[in-house]
Amino acid sequence: MDTGTFLASRRTVRTPSGLISHVERGQGPVALFVHGVLLNGYLWRHQLEALSDVRRCIAVDLLAHGYTETDDAQDVSVTANAHMLAQFLDASDIDRVDLVGNDSGGGICQIFAALYPQRLRSLTLTNCDAHDNWPPEPFQPFVAMVAAGGLPDTIRAMLADKSVYRQALAPAYERPQDVSDATIDAYLQPFVSQPGRLAQLERFVNAFDCDHTLAIEDGLRRLQVPTLIAWATNDVYFPVEWSHWLRKTIPGTTRRVEFEGARIFFPEERAAEFNRELRAHLAAALEPESRTGTGAAA
Repeated sequence: MDTGTFLASRRTVRTPSGLISHVERGQGPVALFVHGVLLNGYLWRHQLEALSDVRRCIAVDLLAHGYTETDDAQDVSVTANAHMLAQFLDASDIDRVDLVGNDSGGGICQIFAALYPQRLRSLTLTNCDAHDNWPPEPFQPFVAMVAAGGLPDTIRAMLADKSVYRQALAPAYERPQDVSDATIDAYLQPFVSQPGRLAQLERFVNAFDCDHTLAIEDGLRRLQVPTLIAWATNDVYFPVEWSHWLRKTIPGTTRRVEFEGARIFFPEERAAEFNRELRAHLAAALEPESRTGTGAAA
């Protein structure tokens, strides 16, 4: 799915947290995809295309990201984003979902799973913040830059010269040189599309605190929904030991798989490999419903 097609497919749903932008493909049980900081639902374009035959795939733009609109008084922290996902499901008349998260979006998915376990059919976590690793140490310079007020100039520099983005985010990609200008624009242009958007992103980053994930750890330890842990092994932000921590912490974990040499944004770069694992996980999540005759359309 190219950038133009993706952006032309955008829809919005009004929630108490704001007007939530999203793109969807397919029919049937819903799979909800949650991106991380600096990105938006475009991260999941390959999953939306490849898995739309087995799920109604929805990629949302988080609060303070993409084309989601909210007012300046709205809490945009990761916990607020978890509540927003529940509001989005309510407003869309969706009961349960297969939830998939990456980066800070994976942390948000953990918070959602602990607070709203009844809304889950399954959970998939890729490299993401967890426990007391939020924000991770290698990301601290970016957090400090945002706190010092440097974000507007940084985003504008990345848009003006795409090599600045590729260099700054080189640790997130196996092949940063292959990230297209169109992809960078898809991620960053929304931040400069309207006044106040960069200030919202600043508030999102400034609210990073491991207290959010520490507070829900007991809920994770009770989580029984089928959970896939899919992890890139060459990620400086979320080393592979965090995949083991999640596997041990979440009793519903059914599989932990490693992508050797991959980095955090492997859902983009290793889409075919990841989609095979995710397809199998989604199929298995429907089997209990098929046996009991309770398969839901939502």
